[in-house]
Amino acid sequence: MGDIGKAAIFGAAGAIGPHVAAELNRRGVSFRVVGRNKARLQAAFGSMAHAEVFDADASDLRSASAAARGMDTIVYTVGLPYPSHRLHPELMRTTLQAAIAMQVKRIVLVSSVYAYGAPRTSTVAESHPREPHTRKGRYRKEQEDLVLEADAKGQIQGAIVRLPDFYGPGADNSLANPIFRAALAGKTANWIGPDNTAHEFVFVPDTGAVIADVAACPEAYGQAWNYGGPGPINTLDFISKIYRAVGRAPKYRTAGRGLLKMLGWFNPVMRELPEMLYLEETPVILDDSRLLALLPATRKTSYDEGIRDTLDWMRRA
Repeated sequence: MGDIGKAAIFGAAGAIGPHVAAELNRRGVSFRVVGRNKARLQAAFGSMAHAEVFDADASDLRSASAAARGMDTIVYTVGLPYPSHRLHPELMRTTLQAAIAMQVKRIVLVSSVYAYGAPRTSTVAESHPREPHTRKGRYRKEQEDLVLEADAKGQIQGAIVRLPDFYGPGADNSLANPIFRAALAGKTANWIGPDNTAHEFVFVPDTGAVIADVAACPEAYGQAWNYGGPGPINTLDFISKIYRAVGRAPKYRTAGRGLLKMLGWFNPVMRELPEMLYLEETPVILDDSRLLALLPATRKTSYDEGIRDTLDWMRRA
């Protein structure tokens, strides 16, 4: 393992950033948490001994440059709501300009499965073609290409970590966390798409160590790495496990393409969902054997343990 040096987490207050921060803090790495809302950053990270709170706007070159100044590594965890996915390439372009100008050595982009498009194989390795057929997938591919091209040009070392759907503490913008909240309240959960296909979820606290390890591994740069969950699980089985963990029978309903299109007349988020239904109909199950060979100590929390921990966190929150 190499040395991360001083690190900045762009988009630190999202679903993944807090877990990267917790891991860097545990390792004694000095890091800067970057986001637009200083009060939110202070509340989330102010108690961490090795954290520096820095409010900045990644869409503004001057602001992004100030956030990147003096850093050795940027971990880019910026998440965007579906209606704003078009901004992914634009924000990455600005971040790379800032990082290169400030002589940052490395950048790690946390990405998704969207760039692969519909899977051609039962499991998807990094060698699988990236042929996205959705707008959001094309934005993600363009974002990834910017990082890989900058690395190929020798401007900065770049690595990509691709994640599937996630759940767990702080991941309330995921598809999964609302199921937990419905189960705790004794309500009916909502699911998008079919309920009888395999799916994959990663427990968000697991991502912190993996992303930090990739950032610290010289051999990881210049390429992308898959990191999946503990294995595929039938969607209904996942929902049932959550309800059983709170002592209730599963209660859920599904929304198909027709209903989503109708809801999209009134809701911009719902309007974006039909093109992503392929992820439920022909799921992308990640093959992360290359990453596990590179980082053999990588841990994966089982679904049963992750569900218990998520419910405990929600009860305390």
